[in-house]
Amino acid sequence: MTLSSLHLELPALPGELAGLRREVRRFVAAERAAGTLPYPDKVGLGFSPDVSKRIAAQGWIGMTWPKKYGGHERSALERYVVTEELLAAGVPVGAHWITDRQSGPVLLKFGTEEQRQEWLPKIVRAEVAFCIGMSEPDSGSDLASLRTSGTKVEGGWRVNGSKLWTTNAHRVHCMIALIRTAPAEEKSRQAGLTQILIPLDAPGVGIRPIKSMVGLEDFNEVHFENVFIPDGNVVGAPGNGWNQVSAELAYERSGPERWLSSFRLLAELVEALGPAPSDAAQVEIGRLFAQLMAVRQISLSIASMLEAGKTPNLEASIAKDIGTRLEQEIVRTVRNVVQQEGLLASADLPALRALLASAQRYSPAFTIRGGTGEILRGVIARGLGLR
Repeated sequence: MTLSSLHLELPALPGELAGLRREVRRFVAAERAAGTLPYPDKVGLGFSPDVSKRIAAQGWIGMTWPKKYGGHERSALERYVVTEELLAAGVPVGAHWITDRQSGPVLLKFGTEEQRQEWLPKIVRAEVAFCIGMSEPDSGSDLASLRTSGTKVEGGWRVNGSKLWTTNAHRVHCMIALIRTAPAEEKSRQAGLTQILIPLDAPGVGIRPIKSMVGLEDFNEVHFENVFIPDGNVVGAPGNGWNQVSAELAYERSGPERWLSSFRLLAELVEALGPAPSDAAQVEIGRLFAQLMAVRQISLSIASMLEAGKTPNLEASIAKDIGTRLEQEIVRTVRNVVQQEGLLASADLPALRALLASAQRYSPAFTIRGGTGEILRGVIARGLGLR
């Protein structure tokens, strides 16, 4: 593939989606007015099972999935509008985010009919939540080097090993883990990997939360010691795990959360500056919004590709790399403008001060989660035939 053959169509959102956008905004406003949805004081995806259940009641989880599994058979662009509005408003969606974004679609695409019938309706109702089981200690971003093993036994598998950076593992119910069930082949370290659904309350599962420098315990180290997993929990074909994970990462890397995590901070700055910001502030804010709109168009294009049944791994890697670097640029720019305009001296801006303090500590994670920039650029280079 060459640069000229990489086509990113730039779809316009259909006019009828404006009504859906207003519906989401009314929901957020009503929740704020009722006191059930406080204004955010931290960047990132907050975690609230109660809020997720209320979002589910609106029909906004499993939006594109078949109705026979509890889904709503709506378009990928409709789902995009809902997620964009919830993220821009700083709604805590973490209790269902990973599950709706990728765990459910993995089961829908690769799972058995029994797995779909068992799990998908519960996901749509926000009754169960999943985490991702990919990264491991000492492996860094080299996912093919993972060492967590699955040994075949009568009726299932014995799992031993550890997973790291498992977001919300201490709060959710299940993990879809990538494990080694057969030795790697000489020409392919990716061979012999399998995805397995692991209930996190199974005997032998240990979970240790890790406190970040933000002061939160969002991610964990998860240990497996002779954990028995029945054959019915294997997702897809044994040994096909790498192909499945590659498809899954397109969901993880392309969504609006890759460029909206720090949006509330920028929105608070705009409100703080008021209707007549300085010329210097206008230049900086205009530059950021121009970049946001460009990344949004890329992300929208990928949503259209996913709806068409494509697996845009290359395009998703581009969106993630550009989007997360922009998120860090937003934090730096807001900090600079706040200092230049003397806004920190104001006692009337607690939300801006709190968000900025949170964002400055959290921002290093933007370019790590979902694949580091170096790994993503390697994926992009291979996709373009440059390596």
